[in-house]
Amino acid sequence: MAPSIVPPDLGTALALAIVSASQAPLLLLDEASCVIAASDSFLRDFAQGAGSVIGLPLFSIGAGEWNMPRLRSLLSAVSTGEAEVDAYEIDLAIPDGGRRSLLLNAHRMDLGSFLPVRVLLTISDVTASRAALKVKNDLTRDKDILLREIQHRVANSLQIIASVLLQNARKVESEESRSHLRDAHQRVMSVAAVQEQLSSQDLGEVKLKPYFTQLCQSLGASMIADHDKVRIDVSGDGSATTADVSVSLGLMVTELVINALKHAFPGDRAGRVTVDYHSLGTGWSLSICDDGVGMPVSGEASKAGLGTAIVQALAAQLSARIEVTDLNPGTGVSIIRTAASDRLLKPDRPELEAV
Repeated sequence: MAPSIVPPDLGTALALAIVSASQAPLLLLDEASCVIAASDSFLRDFAQGAGSVIGLPLFSIGAGEWNMPRLRSLLSAVSTGEAEVDAYEIDLAIPDGGRRSLLLNAHRMDLGSFLPVRVLLTISDVTASRAALKVKNDLTRDKDILLREIQHRVANSLQIIASVLLQNARKVESEESRSHLRDAHQRVMSVAAVQEQLSSQDLGEVKLKPYFTQLCQSLGASMIADHDKVRIDVSGDGSATTADVSVSLGLMVTELVINALKHAFPGDRAGRVTVDYHSLGTGWSLSICDDGVGMPVSGEASKAGLGTAIVQALAAQLSARIEVTDLNPGTGVSIIRTAASDRLLKPDRPELEAV
């Protein structure tokens, strides 16, 4: 028995039915990219008169705005079966001088070896969505610029307040009042240092090692008299986190480094403070260690100060625990988070940088 042959006009009729039923702009093209059929939505949306495009090459429609070398190459590849086009975006010039953003999908219709090649071209107008996205991106950029400016101004304002506190500390006669004012000055300066470093960071994820390095450089410049005797080293694994988490981490680093510089090296004692941050699976570990005089002996422990309360509150906010270790010599304070968190982190490799 001879093989059955599908009449050539049956496939064309099927394709024409698909085009006519389409609610989206749709063209049926032959292998030379000539228009066999066009949906009413295409004729309406692209200001073509009924029947004016049938038999014409796509590239000669209108004022030739479809005549793009890249589009020619893509449709040629589709018609030969070498490629399919999915969500290919073009900018189409329109008669009034504007442009439309279009997404094209082009697929070769497999109607059998006895039927001519047909290419189905679907067109989606995404001009409005692209314009809305641009507005959104512009607003986001403006917000980021404003936020950065606010951070910078807050840091400057805090530094002015800290200077006033320090001046008042020098004027008062009471040693107790002077001590309280100096403590307040250091608290304000710690927040100012965090704000200043964040204002210089790109918004979004904050790389923690360079962030801590900059913080410690600021602290060392204001608190270390002789950098040949006392130094701060920062090590880390390349982790990054969100801006809000970095604020809490930065404040804890600042408080603990200030505490170490104030108490670990009395007199003319030399030493080193080490700041280290590493990812631990889904958690992390932040440690601030010194090789100073160590923890007070039994009976000499003093009441926890404001800095300790700040660190405890920030650690609780991050669902982390605090561990204090007598390093003999020196003291180590570790803040450890072991709970899973989807906000953190991206480990890299350990590095060490001296401040």
